[in-house]
Amino acid sequence: MEWIVFVIFFLLLFLRVPVAVSLVVSASLALLDSGYNLNTLPQKMFSSLDVPTLMAIPGFVFAGVIMSRGGISKALIDALKAWIGHFAGGLAIVTILAAAVFAAISGSSPATAAAIGAIMIPGMVEAGYSKRYAMGLVAASGTLGILIPPSIPLIVYGTVAEISIGKLFIAGVLPGLFLTAVLVIVAMIYAKVKNFGRQAKAGWQDRLVLSVKAVPALFLPVLILGTIYLGVATPTEASVIASVYSLLAAVFVYKQIRLPDTRVIMRETVNTSSMIFLIIAAATVFGLYLTNEQVPQDVAKWIMANDANKWTFLFGANLLFFVMGMFLEPTSIILITLPIFLPILKLLGIDPFHFAIIMTVNMELGMVTPPVGLNLFVVSGISREKLEEVVKGVIPFIVLMIAVLFLIVIWPELSLWLPEKMTE
Repeated sequence: MEWIVFVIFFLLLFLRVPVAVSLVVSASLALLDSGYNLNTLPQKMFSSLDVPTLMAIPGFVFAGVIMSRGGISKALIDALKAWIGHFAGGLAIVTILAAAVFAAISGSSPATAAAIGAIMIPGMVEAGYSKRYAMGLVAASGTLGILIPPSIPLIVYGTVAEISIGKLFIAGVLPGLFLTAVLVIVAMIYAKVKNFGRQAKAGWQDRLVLSVKAVPALFLPVLILGTIYLGVATPTEASVIASVYSLLAAVFVYKQIRLPDTRVIMRETVNTSSMIFLIIAAATVFGLYLTNEQVPQDVAKWIMANDANKWTFLFGANLLFFVMGMFLEPTSIILITLPIFLPILKLLGIDPFHFAIIMTVNMELGMVTPPVGLNLFVVSGISREKLEEVVKGVIPFIVLMIAVLFLIVIWPELSLWLPEKMTE
């Protein structure tokens, strides 16, 4: 029956049935076959959403939408251009750093790619960069949105694994900065090899003016992470703080949002949040089936019976995540696989915080891996280029991200050092 359930699930996906519906239908058929009372399923779905930590999701989504539409991201990019735009690879570095800062606010990879790409792709092409390279860089940099905290996938992971979301956020800081640094270094080397153009050097007066204008934008990530790290606010409370702060900055400082804009902002926030919540509720039904049939326990027994060790398991898990990332979005992958993997992590002595970062970097790869990488479609829409061109531009970055993933897997301290310090 387990094989039948997964076959039905993937068959529905290939027929372009929404992920949430595919999860509910495939699991419900199996539960019905086993005599389960399906009247309780709606209650299970609603109770899965009655979790305070999940309220952080719409908060961070709202803050991200405000930032992209309220002039905050533009102020940030203008300030970065003034300081480093004249260096070799300056605009590429601006793109990466702007994506990193935006990631520390939105928690969403497609939102990061959209906000940064709309401004930076035309600017990079105008400065002499190849459009294919610019598209690939924006798509790859946008993935930082789900690694650098706050991260929506890490919120979902913490909810399922029942571990501290605050510590998960802190665990993502160093890997996120490490990936950012790697992207910056490669961008500088590539720009020198290709002799990409530089912008005119900005004067100190312009730098000062633009930097002052960007202060409210730069303070927002500090506010979010500072309140969480210092114990002043929970991640959920921090999301509300971020929403209020970004709204006040957009309305009173940058003055880019008017009353008619609120409808578009709220619609985009509700659409994104409701999609995530629907998948969570549907995955609860799928998880109920897995628990009812003791699939996690059976998989754990099979692994131990075959003398699988920590490294063979991690290799297999990474391979599975990479393949699933080609077809599913992060929330679905976490909710489908994590209930199965949690008992195995305990058996093999794998730290759940380290595994969370490994999983998230794989989700990043899924965002730029065809056929359904969300960032690919976002960048394709922004640049008005065919999807094939975006894929060609992002392939070198996929190879680079796989190399970074390998280092994160074999170097657990990169993910665990800050959470351990937080505990102390």
